[in-house]
Amino acid sequence: QVQLVESGGGLVQPGGSLKLSCAASGSIFRFNVMGWYRQAPGKQRELVATITGGHSTNYADSVKGRFTISRDTAKNTVYLQMNSLKPEDTAVYYCNTQPPMNGYWGQGTQVTVSS
Repeated sequence: QVQLVESGGGLVQPGGSLKLSCAASGSIFRFNVMGWYRQAPGKQRELVATITGGHSTNYADSVKGRFTISRDTAKNTVYLQMNSLKPEDTAVYYCNTQPPMNGYWGQGTQVTVSS
């Protein structure tokens, strides 16, 4: 059974950077596509970025050019490098497969962008 644990969130000023990590307890590579999602207060969860087993990536328009998703095969880990953060990036960030598996949602990691 796969468990996904997100970390790396925190409070950062606008324009700052954070790097999120998503560690899998089991192999994630049988899941071809992994994604980072986020949910802001009062809003639906949205897909932010995806990465395939071949390291092809896609991004939501709102984060394109600022966020970078990557994965480390040896460490069973997916990352999200977030630069030029904006207050509207404030949300709880989650990783999951794409499409997401309901049983794999973790606790997420809170990202707050505020001065």
